[in-house]
Amino acid sequence: MKYVMFSTVEDDDIHMGYLNDEKIVEIENIYDTEGELVECGKTYDRESVILLAPTIPTKALCVGLNYKDHIEEMKLVTPKSPVIFIKPASSVLDPNGEIIRPEMSQRVDYEAELAIVIKKECKNVSIEESKDYILGYTCANDVTARDLQDQNGQWTICKGFDTFLPLGPYVSDEVDPTNLKIESRLNGKVMQSSNTKNLLFTCDYLVSYLSKVMTLLPGDVILTGTPSGIHKMEAGDVIEIEIEGLGVLRNEVV
Repeated sequence: MKYVMFSTVEDDDIHMGYLNDEKIVEIENIYDTEGELVECGKTYDRESVILLAPTIPTKALCVGLNYKDHIEEMKLVTPKSPVIFIKPASSVLDPNGEIIRPEMSQRVDYEAELAIVIKKECKNVSIEESKDYILGYTCANDVTARDLQDQNGQWTICKGFDTFLPLGPYVSDEVDPTNLKIESRLNGKVMQSSNTKNLLFTCDYLVSYLSKVMTLLPGDVILTGTPSGIHKMEAGDVIEIEIEGLGVLRNEVV
């Protein structure tokens, strides 16, 4: 199933649905359904709706330094346990939304990442149980004000600006997260190209690990890290994140 959130030209309400070829079937809820989707009896042409970020998280938990080549790129030491930081919910941006460069930063980078979307309340689960709590996966861009990253020893400021978490275009449970091609393109030029098989900490491990720290709630996302090839973005640039089976997340920088 490929899940979406969308609005229509008739209203600004947030609707939930799933993709069926080029149609969107509206449903009541995509979380805590235990496989029982309730359809609303409405179907839309995909081109007639505005796709929104496919989840509304209470928090975005992000893993830094989870690809060996990115660790080498940043000249840092390979971590023995996941390096975790949080992006606020206010940083979420829709597919095709505009990334706003903040005035206080002179270098804003993209970071292509696979994101895990949580299906139901998750606390103290084992690695083996983790799959039962995952709704699916989506594309994410962990936008970063790189020149602010080293100034105060933590990453809340450089990662937390509004529009710094583009997500989408949909959440899919039809992919194998352990072997997905991941790519970023800046103005059409390939900048990052890797595979999720290169992750140091797997998706199942991360869900289990984080659930032992804090309660994961329906819709929360876990960003799994970025491969090498990060680069700054300028106003007018278009950044695309494409992950095998998960579509293309496209945003312009303003």
